[in-house]
Amino acid sequence: MKDITDRKDIELMVDTFYSAIQKDELLGPIFNNLIKDKWPEHLDKMYRFWQTILLHEYAYKGSPFAPHRKLPLKAHHFERWLYLFNTSMDKNFKGQLADEAKTRGEKMAEMFMYKLNSHSY
Repeated sequence: MKDITDRKDIELMVDTFYSAIQKDELLGPIFNNLIKDKWPEHLDKMYRFWQTILLHEYAYKGSPFAPHRKLPLKAHHFERWLYLFNTSMDKNFKGQLADEAKTRGEKMAEMFMYKLNSHSY
């Protein structure tokens, strides 16, 4: 298994993860109802987000939290999100950037949970 090294790896990472999300009994309905037929646009945005975070190729602008602000998400949603994210990562990648992605995913889940529960946004 190899580490994340380029945009193609980012695309594989994102596609694997969101494929699992779309099929998931808990998260699938939330994401599918929100995104509807705009999955290509969402995936492209996620490619650019992770490309910026992991490869330091500044392709993403925006606030990752803003689209999630009004969703009815609780701790168990984030636990499931993180499980699917880490499982997707471990299925395809191993190395420093793969570990960095998992760390960033954990921090993002914690931050989103805090903001949604405290309404400090």
